[in-house]
Amino acid sequence: MPQRDASPWAVLAVDVGSSSVRAGLYDAAGSPVEGSESRLDYDLRYTPDGGATADADALTELAARAIDSTLSRAGGYRVRAVASCTFWHSLLGLDGSGRPATPVLTWADRRAAGAAARLRGALDEREVHRRTGCVLHSSYWPAKLLWLSEERPEDFGRSRRWVSPGEYLYLRLFGELRVGTSMASATGLFLQNEKAWDRQLIGALPLEEGQLSPVSDEPFRGLRGEWAGRWPQLREVPWFPAAGDGACSNVGCGATVPGRPALMVGTSGAMRVLWRAGSAGIPPGLWCYRADGRRFVMGGALSNGGNLVEWLRRTLRLPGPEETERLLARMEPDGHGLTFLPLLAGERGPGWSDRANGVIAGLSMSSTPADILRAAMEAVAYRFAAIADLLEEAFPGRKEVIATGGGLLGSRVWAGITADVLGTGLTLSGVREASSRGAALLALEALGELEVEDAEIPRQETLEPDASRHEAYRRALERQLELYERLVARPL
Repeated sequence: MPQRDASPWAVLAVDVGSSSVRAGLYDAAGSPVEGSESRLDYDLRYTPDGGATADADALTELAARAIDSTLSRAGGYRVRAVASCTFWHSLLGLDGSGRPATPVLTWADRRAAGAAARLRGALDEREVHRRTGCVLHSSYWPAKLLWLSEERPEDFGRSRRWVSPGEYLYLRLFGELRVGTSMASATGLFLQNEKAWDRQLIGALPLEEGQLSPVSDEPFRGLRGEWAGRWPQLREVPWFPAAGDGACSNVGCGATVPGRPALMVGTSGAMRVLWRAGSAGIPPGLWCYRADGRRFVMGGALSNGGNLVEWLRRTLRLPGPEETERLLARMEPDGHGLTFLPLLAGERGPGWSDRANGVIAGLSMSSTPADILRAAMEAVAYRFAAIADLLEEAFPGRKEVIATGGGLLGSRVWAGITADVLGTGLTLSGVREASSRGAALLALEALGELEVEDAEIPRQETLEPDASRHEAYRRALERQLELYERLVARPL
């Protein structure tokens, strides 16, 4: 009788993010296998006209290298399954041979703003939002497709299929196109309650349903060709379709019930509630996608988070992180007197103004680089406060807000500002890589090893708000809202 392999097993998780590609192993309880992590950084390509793109083959190569690195550090662990997550909303056209006909148009690509406006003039945006959970905005596929058809007709004409970066990765690995429920749900073309493509909306676009991938959460098996030779240990294990990194972030940090929302600041930012349900009503102002076939995730997203802070660090030539943190910590709430609209990469939630840009009002000769950075951090927190108000209407009641992502976990000052602005306790997550862990937990649940809601929730300390600081910030928030209404707001 053949002996069973007694070596410990793990799930390999691959996270293709907006600024890096990461991989790591997670054991049967969803805990990271120490020393298995790998990370490869890269930059999106930004252009003056609002473009924000990535190269699909370069992302595939980074993912492969990250897998190579993690497998070399696996120690005695064997891989039982592969999980993955990628950034939502991004669009890639493939030609008839399955090769990229366009770059990856990411969520941050703003060039489809005019196309989004034309769609709003032709369609009932409220009805589209009610069905799909998405407004008509440059972030999503409908506006991107219309823009490509008008402004890049040669690329559009060569494109026979439209996919996300995760679908392309799996096409390279397995020779098959399928998309998971989570990734499909954030395209702007998906019926959230019916779990199917929105044929009514597709009919209003230069698109045919057959150009979209079949929706399925069934795992892939059977690596082909060079990949089977490169990773023989992964050839026959199940590879679960990519899920959205935002939903995975909630799962990974334990924000899996309405009373426990996640507030994430990474490259961008988001505040999200995740829950199990058979169907969902979608209120105005918030987006709604899916983590999988059984769970919804609802909230608001900011296009400006850690990317804004990093841009300011470079542009203002601020000192190193530790010295900058000390400077910020000595400053009083709103002590700079600046009013900052942190919309340099445009606006998603809560107002969805496609043509928004950044504004700093109140600059004087006494303003310092640290003043501007502190104003930016406070301004991002004010945008989260607006999202929190909408989530409170949809999910009333006391909540434990979990902070995750490198922005807040990497800056105690920024986390404290956010707690004071929101006026609620902010629990710092004890998970370093929430999206990666979330993808692994969803895979472990599919394997029958655990229920996501029962997984351990690693926590650090909880930062409690200061009442006097909260009051100062509420006054500053009113200034920001007044400036926003004068310069940016559009009716939904």
